[in-house]
Amino acid sequence: MWNGASLNKDQKQDQLYIKMNGRKIYEYALKNVHVAIKQTIDETGLGIDNISKILIHQANAKMDEAMIARLFKLYGKENYPTDITPMTVQFLGNSSVATVCTLFDLINKRQLGNHRFTSKDYIIMASFGAGININCVLYQIP
Repeated sequence: MWNGASLNKDQKQDQLYIKMNGRKIYEYALKNVHVAIKQTIDETGLGIDNISKILIHQANAKMDEAMIARLFKLYGKENYPTDITPMTVQFLGNSSVATVCTLFDLINKRQLGNHRFTSKDYIIMASFGAGININCVLYQIP
Protein backbone atom coordinates (compact mmCIF):
# COMPACT_ATOMS: atom_id res chain seq x y z
CA MET A 1 0.00 0.00 0.00
CA TRP A 2 1.10 3.56 -0.62
CA ASN A 3 -0.25 7.09 -0.93
CA GLY A 4 -0.70 8.89 -4.21
CA ALA A 5 -2.76 11.38 -6.16
CA SER A 6 -6.26 10.53 -7.34
CA LEU A 7 -6.64 8.76 -10.66
CA ASN A 8 -9.62 11.03 -11.30
CA LYS A 9 -8.15 13.94 -13.26
CA ASP A 10 -11.12 16.13 -12.23
CA GLN A 11 -10.23 15.65 -8.56
CA LYS A 12 -7.98 18.15 -6.79
CA GLN A 13 -4.49 16.64 -6.87
CA ASP A 14 -3.29 18.19 -3.61
CA GLN A 15 -4.63 15.28 -1.52
CA LEU A 16 -3.14 11.85 -1.07
CA TYR A 17 -5.24 8.72 -1.42
CA ILE A 18 -4.56 5.18 -0.28
CA LYS A 19 -3.35 3.06 -3.17
CA MET A 20 -2.88 -0.68 -3.29
CA ASN A 21 -1.79 -3.34 -5.69
CA GLY A 22 -5.18 -4.99 -5.94
CA ARG A 23 -4.04 -8.14 -7.74
CA LYS A 24 -1.32 -8.89 -5.18
CA ILE A 25 -3.75 -8.32 -2.29
CA TYR A 26 -6.32 -10.58 -3.99
CA GLU A 27 -3.67 -13.31 -4.35
CA TYR A 28 -2.58 -12.88 -0.72
CA ALA A 29 -6.18 -13.17 0.50
CA LEU A 30 -6.79 -16.29 -1.58
CA LYS A 31 -3.64 -17.87 -0.20
CA ASN A 32 -4.13 -17.02 3.49
CA VAL A 33 -7.67 -16.19 4.63
CA HIS A 34 -9.07 -19.72 4.36
CA VAL A 35 -6.05 -21.04 6.28
CA ALA A 36 -6.69 -18.54 9.11
CA ILE A 37 -10.36 -19.53 9.25
CA LYS A 38 -9.48 -23.22 9.41
CA GLN A 39 -6.92 -22.58 12.14
CA THR A 40 -9.55 -20.72 14.17
CA ILE A 41 -12.09 -23.54 13.79
CA ASP A 42 -9.53 -26.25 14.54
CA GLU A 43 -8.26 -24.51 17.69
CA THR A 44 -11.76 -24.81 19.17
CA GLY A 45 -11.95 -28.55 18.55
CA LEU A 46 -14.87 -28.08 16.19
CA GLY A 47 -15.05 -28.91 12.49
CA ILE A 48 -16.46 -27.22 9.45
CA ASP A 49 -19.74 -29.14 9.82
CA ASN A 50 -20.33 -27.35 13.13
CA ILE A 51 -20.31 -23.93 11.45
CA SER A 52 -23.71 -22.46 10.54
CA LYS A 53 -22.58 -19.20 8.91
CA ILE A 54 -19.37 -17.61 7.73
CA LEU A 55 -19.60 -13.83 7.80
CA ILE A 56 -16.68 -12.55 5.78
CA HIS A 57 -15.48 -9.16 4.59
CA GLN A 58 -16.70 -8.65 1.06
CA ALA A 59 -14.42 -6.84 -1.33
CA ASN A 60 -15.98 -8.87 -4.12
CA ALA A 61 -18.16 -11.97 -4.29
CA LYS A 62 -15.82 -13.90 -6.60
CA MET A 63 -12.95 -13.64 -4.12
CA ASP A 64 -15.12 -14.68 -1.16
CA GLU A 65 -16.55 -17.66 -3.02
CA ALA A 66 -13.01 -18.78 -3.89
CA MET A 67 -11.86 -18.43 -0.26
CA ILE A 68 -14.84 -20.41 1.04
CA ALA A 69 -14.35 -23.13 -1.59
CA ARG A 70 -10.68 -23.38 -0.56
CA LEU A 71 -11.68 -23.58 3.11
CA PHE A 72 -14.01 -26.49 2.49
CA LYS A 73 -11.35 -28.25 0.39
CA LEU A 74 -9.04 -28.09 3.41
CA TYR A 75 -11.67 -30.24 5.13
CA GLY A 76 -11.83 -32.64 2.16
CA LYS A 77 -15.11 -31.27 0.84
CA GLU A 78 -15.51 -30.43 -2.84
CA ASN A 79 -18.71 -28.41 -2.32
CA TYR A 80 -20.08 -26.12 0.34
CA PRO A 81 -23.60 -25.04 1.31
CA THR A 82 -24.46 -21.97 -0.77
CA ASP A 83 -26.26 -20.34 2.16
CA ILE A 84 -23.31 -20.56 4.56
CA THR A 85 -21.85 -17.26 3.38
CA PRO A 86 -24.47 -14.53 3.01
CA MET A 87 -23.54 -11.77 0.55
CA THR A 88 -24.31 -8.06 0.63
CA VAL A 89 -21.58 -6.78 -1.68
CA GLN A 90 -23.99 -6.83 -4.63
CA PHE A 91 -26.20 -4.15 -3.08
CA LEU A 92 -24.04 -2.51 -0.38
CA GLY A 93 -20.67 -2.57 -2.12
CA ASN A 94 -17.36 -2.94 -0.33
CA SER A 95 -17.93 -1.47 3.12
CA SER A 96 -14.58 -2.69 4.45
CA VAL A 97 -14.62 -4.54 7.77
CA ALA A 98 -18.09 -3.08 8.46
CA THR A 99 -19.38 -5.84 6.18
CA VAL A 100 -19.09 -8.36 9.00
CA CYS A 101 -21.03 -6.23 11.49
CA THR A 102 -23.63 -5.35 8.87
CA LEU A 103 -24.14 -9.01 7.95
CA PHE A 104 -24.57 -9.96 11.60
CA ASP A 105 -27.06 -7.16 12.20
CA LEU A 106 -29.13 -7.90 9.07
CA ILE A 107 -29.33 -11.61 9.88
CA ASN A 108 -30.05 -10.95 13.55
CA LYS A 109 -32.93 -8.66 12.54
CA ARG A 110 -34.13 -11.19 9.93
CA GLN A 111 -33.60 -8.66 7.16
CA LEU A 112 -31.36 -10.71 4.87
CA GLY A 113 -33.57 -13.13 3.00
CA ASN A 114 -33.85 -16.57 4.57
CA HIS A 115 -30.63 -16.26 6.57
CA ARG A 116 -31.23 -16.92 10.26
CA PHE A 117 -29.32 -17.52 13.47
CA THR A 118 -30.58 -19.99 15.99
CA SER A 119 -29.49 -20.46 19.57
CA LYS A 120 -26.18 -22.32 19.91
CA ASP A 121 -25.19 -21.77 16.23
CA TYR A 122 -21.46 -21.39 15.67
CA ILE A 123 -20.55 -18.64 13.25
CA ILE A 124 -17.24 -17.49 11.89
CA MET A 125 -16.57 -13.79 11.46
CA ALA A 126 -13.54 -13.05 9.31
CA SER A 127 -12.06 -9.93 7.79
CA PHE A 128 -9.12 -9.06 5.66
CA GLY A 129 -8.12 -5.50 5.09
CA ALA A 130 -5.96 -2.48 5.53
CA GLY A 131 -2.45 -3.29 6.58
CA ILE A 132 -2.92 -6.82 5.23
CA ASN A 133 -4.40 -8.00 8.51
CA ILE A 134 -6.46 -11.17 8.71
CA ASN A 135 -8.89 -11.36 11.62
CA CYS A 136 -11.05 -14.33 12.49
CA VAL A 137 -13.24 -15.25 15.42
CA LEU A 138 -15.62 -18.07 16.15
CA TYR A 139 -18.77 -16.95 17.97
CA GLN A 140 -21.62 -18.98 19.41
CA ILE A 141 -25.08 -17.46 19.27
CA PRO A 142 -26.50 -17.27 22.80
